[in-house]
Amino acid sequence: MHLFLTLILAISAVQNPPTVGSVAKEKPSVQAHVGKGYEFEKDELFFKAAEEFEQALALAPELSRVRYQLGVCYFSLGRDDDARREFLRVRSETSDDPSVVYMIARLDLAAHRLDAAIHGFESIVAKPPFPDTAYYLGSAYLESGRLTDAEKWLKAAQPLNPRDFRIPDHLARVHQREGRAAEAEKEYALSAQLRLNYNQAAAEAIECSQALEKDESDGASDPCAKLFRPDDPDRLTLLGMTYGQHGRYDKAVQPLERAAALDPDSYEIEHNLGLTYFRLQRYSDARAPLERAVALRPDFFESNALLGATLFMMRQDSEAYRVLQHAHRLNPADADTVDLLFKVASVLGAKSFEAKNYHVALTYLRVARDLKPDDPLVHARLAEAYGQAGNAQQAQAEKQMARQLASRQ
Repeated sequence: MHLFLTLILAISAVQNPPTVGSVAKEKPSVQAHVGKGYEFEKDELFFKAAEEFEQALALAPELSRVRYQLGVCYFSLGRDDDARREFLRVRSETSDDPSVVYMIARLDLAAHRLDAAIHGFESIVAKPPFPDTAYYLGSAYLESGRLTDAEKWLKAAQPLNPRDFRIPDHLARVHQREGRAAEAEKEYALSAQLRLNYNQAAAEAIECSQALEKDESDGASDPCAKLFRPDDPDRLTLLGMTYGQHGRYDKAVQPLERAAALDPDSYEIEHNLGLTYFRLQRYSDARAPLERAVALRPDFFESNALLGATLFMMRQDSEAYRVLQHAHRLNPADADTVDLLFKVASVLGAKSFEAKNYHVALTYLRVARDLKPDDPLVHARLAEAYGQAGNAQQAQAEKQMARQLASRQ
């Protein structure tokens, strides 16, 4: 878990929601609200994200994965009662999905319902949905005064999140209550060092950003070099993203590649690595990390749009069409996605027409027409396809529309 980038659970929870409800079967209006919700959630605009998820659920209340995201937003806004209501409903619909059990246990811990919290975390800790499950179980035991159990689970949490300063802090409290002063001081010192490292990384990122803005990031005194730690995926990701924000995509590749090797299940790393390759026009390299990013977060618009654009540049038209259609459903207002989907649909329509698959051609060309109804060329192509398919009346109507639109240009 990237402590520097996603310290609170609410962000990491977005990556692993319950899977009930198929996005492919949803109405475009539902997918648009879901897509906007994810965008707002990514930017930590939880109030706006909640509004979008609420609207999606008003149209499709059966979508448990959307209700889960609404619960995450409520949790992040401190609306614990509302969050609990949503999570309890999702739990009943998903047969105790571990991600939902985790969130309910987090709410129980925050409300000091310690027996319920411990029961919840215990039930999922063998196969935890999130890396910090053991940490919160140890925290619950610590608050309840069960120090032996607290120590057991906090120590189990350390190798999963070795840079999380909260874990040694809580271990120090355990040792202190047990009268083990020397061990407590050792853990407090480790916690302080990790917290310092966290703050130091943030300061170094600011220093690196300022140097890049002034074009002073090269040479022996390059402040960005401080962030390059080959065994620390958090710093590497932060460095790669900082380079990317300043257009230094060539320099962003190495730290992001290294970060992806260290943490292959991170959506954020995969997306940023794919984005960097795309900006360098290394489309074949961009494809794999973007596909992994979409697999991790299938409803996130930016990754879908970027993967669709990558496939388009690689001339993988059929695959690009499928991905861009999904991206368009998630965000119908994005002009770039509309343009790309229009081009791909037009190309596939033309190819199908040439292969004399006229009914298939009509399917693609109608999509293109709906995207850009004022384009005379697509109406002209539709007229030809309808004519070849034996629908003379529709062919004449499209031909007439093509003439009207062409006369206005």
